[in-house]
Amino acid sequence: MDNTPDSLQPKFNRVLLKISGEALMGDQGFGLHPPTVQRIAREVKTVHDLGVEICMVIGGGNIFRGLSGSAQGMERTTADYMGMLATIMNALAMQSALEELGVFTRVISAIRMDEVAEPYIRRRAVRHLEKKRVCIFAAGTGNPYFTTDTAATLRANEMACEAIFKGTKVDGVYDKDPKKHADAKRYDNVTYDEVLAQHLGVMDASAIALARDNNLPIIVFSLDEPGGFRGILAGQGTYTSVHG
Repeated sequence: MDNTPDSLQPKFNRVLLKISGEALMGDQGFGLHPPTVQRIAREVKTVHDLGVEICMVIGGGNIFRGLSGSAQGMERTTADYMGMLATIMNALAMQSALEELGVFTRVISAIRMDEVAEPYIRRRAVRHLEKKRVCIFAAGTGNPYFTTDTAATLRANEMACEAIFKGTKVDGVYDKDPKKHADAKRYDNVTYDEVLAQHLGVMDASAIALARDNNLPIIVFSLDEPGGFRGILAGQGTYTSVHG
């Protein structure tokens, strides 16, 4: 196969990339690591250059995680809203990195803050995608008690995405942590029900159930592998497909 940008026919036309906030902090223990943000932005650009329409959802765990805040005695709703605000910061950082590369983006927030982001209006967001802008959905669903995994699955369905790409630290779904267990087994394919029954930790249960109910495949791959995101769209690379 000739994999030049002109000849490559991507497997999907519209996808959602879900990454954790921790993916943006590099080797730091907290916050944003600009070179790491820029590296991920370059990965997104290589896929965007193929003509693929891209949505993104980024977690906020590098700045604040609502669940851990509530575990330390903070009221859960307040903690979750703080986590949503953290995702806004990450989205703006990614927007800046992408636009430095010449990729037009829109940060679209489920919580209104008109000075820094657009409010979420589904038809407007679809139009941005049609105009080849990268849409970065921030602030989760706008509701406490829902994770950014669930927000990603919700937005992917609303935007009629053909797949969710879940970027992680490992190259797929394993039966146990491969960094702790040398005998960990990687799955090439796994069903939604197997993920739920075996607690494989791909996404939280509500996100998996929402993907299953709408037959939305989830591709789990390593965000640390250069060219991995683009390679999978070309039918190459190592990943796990979660499907019906």
